[in-house]
Amino acid sequence: MEKAKKESKQKDEGKDLPIADHEFPSKEYETYLRWSLRFQQLQRELEKRFPGQLEFEGEATPTATGWLEVKVNGKLVHSKKNGDGYVDKESKLLKIVAAVEAALKK
Repeated sequence: MEKAKKESKQKDEGKDLPIADHEFPSKEYETYLRWSLRFQQLQRELEKRFPGQLEFEGEATPTATGWLEVKVNGKLVHSKKNGDGYVDKESKLLKIVAAVEAALKK
C-alpha cells in the first residue's frame, strides 16, 4: 500500500494544476488567488527586465482585486490605488516599462 502511495505522489509532483478546474470555497477566495497570481506574474516579468532595481508593494484582498504599486528609486511609476488600474494587458505592462526606463535615466 505504501509503495502505491509513493508512486502516486511521484507522478503528481511537478504537474501544474489548472486554477480554472479547481473548486474554491468561495468566489471571493478565487478572486483573491487569481489577483495574487497576477501580481506575482507582473513582479517576475518586471524583475526579469530590471533585476534588483524596483520596489513592489501590493496586496490581494479577498473581497476586491487588491492593490499594487511599482517604484523606482523611491519614485512611484505605477499605482493601482491612484487610478493606474491593474496590469491585465500588454499595453499596461509596456507603459510601466517605459516609466521605469525613464526613471532610471534620471
